[in-house]
Amino acid sequence: MLDNDLIKDYERILFKELLSKKNEIAVIDGEYYKKVKERWDMTAKPLDSLGVFEDITAKIGSILKTSKINLEKKAVIVMCADNGVVEEGISQSGSEVTLAVARAMGKNKSSVGKMAAVSKAKVIPVDIGINTDETIPGVLDKKVAKGTRNFAVEPAMSKEELYRAIQVGMDMVLYCKQNGYSIIGIGEMGIGNTTTSSAVAISVLSGRNKKEKEFDYYINELVGRGAGLSNDGLSRKKKIIKEAIIKYELYNADILTILQTVGGLDIAGLVGVIVGGACYGIPVVLDGVISAVAALAAVSLFSGIKHFLIASHMGKEPAMKYIYDELELEPVIYGRLALGEGTGAVMMFTLLDNALSIYNEQTTFNDIKIEAYERLV
Repeated sequence: MLDNDLIKDYERILFKELLSKKNEIAVIDGEYYKKVKERWDMTAKPLDSLGVFEDITAKIGSILKTSKINLEKKAVIVMCADNGVVEEGISQSGSEVTLAVARAMGKNKSSVGKMAAVSKAKVIPVDIGINTDETIPGVLDKKVAKGTRNFAVEPAMSKEELYRAIQVGMDMVLYCKQNGYSIIGIGEMGIGNTTTSSAVAISVLSGRNKKEKEFDYYINELVGRGAGLSNDGLSRKKKIIKEAIIKYELYNADILTILQTVGGLDIAGLVGVIVGGACYGIPVVLDGVISAVAALAAVSLFSGIKHFLIASHMGKEPAMKYIYDELELEPVIYGRLALGEGTGAVMMFTLLDNALSIYNEQTTFNDIKIEAYERLV
């Protein structure tokens, strides 16, 4: 939780929007939530028969403060960055893959671009920290640094770099708000980021009880194979994460220190997007484990932020279950997805469009001349 007395000047400026809206963010607008649910109940179908989609659309209505939900303008913000910890051999691929995929993303030729075209969503790729001097066509240049440092040797970034990355994310949401987007999906591209995200998640979750002995449990349970590590590679990944958490005593650290020490610029940027969603009143659809970790970090800053989040899928990485249990979020898709780039969020857009086709083009019980269902419980 943010403590005003402990926030330095730069931090106070960075989070001023969040701090000014504490009471507004703390609870969902119950009036619009109720209106959306009532409209669902008047629709000619069994009560609650669209399950979680009725709850999710009610949440969206409460965030947008309307019962007339229009999600025609959808954006996917994809943060792209390299991670210095790749030097430790914790990934099957080299960092050059980040640049290659970002180039494809700028041309809408990567996976998320093709899927977003189906759901009529705009993909906004952001170079927040790719290790290149190249200006990538179609990719926004918001570079904070050319990748992070190797956290096995030194902290991944400076405080200033962390704050700048968070600010980039918040600014992207403001841009979307000003341009009429009503929902944002998030994604990332960065070789090595299942290592950084695992390190952040384990630091946060093991730190809940401030006990070093929690490491072994969380490391064994949460660290996955990423893009296909061998058994030896997975063991090395776990070793690097554990040594870093112990070295920097991250089980006793606040979330900003954890992000600075073992996080990535992509994660920090996504934290900013999530904070921005809460500040500017736009629902944010999470993708895979990296965006889930960013959500865990953002909610660690201020718990009310979780009301602005929609979990798209339960991905293949084992950490996701623990994170969503902690955040009390219920993902919709269980498909063992592990692609990233925001592809799961785009799948969720399509499902929401389908649900809203019933909601917005409502057929009532009167229209088909049958008696409405009653709530008996």
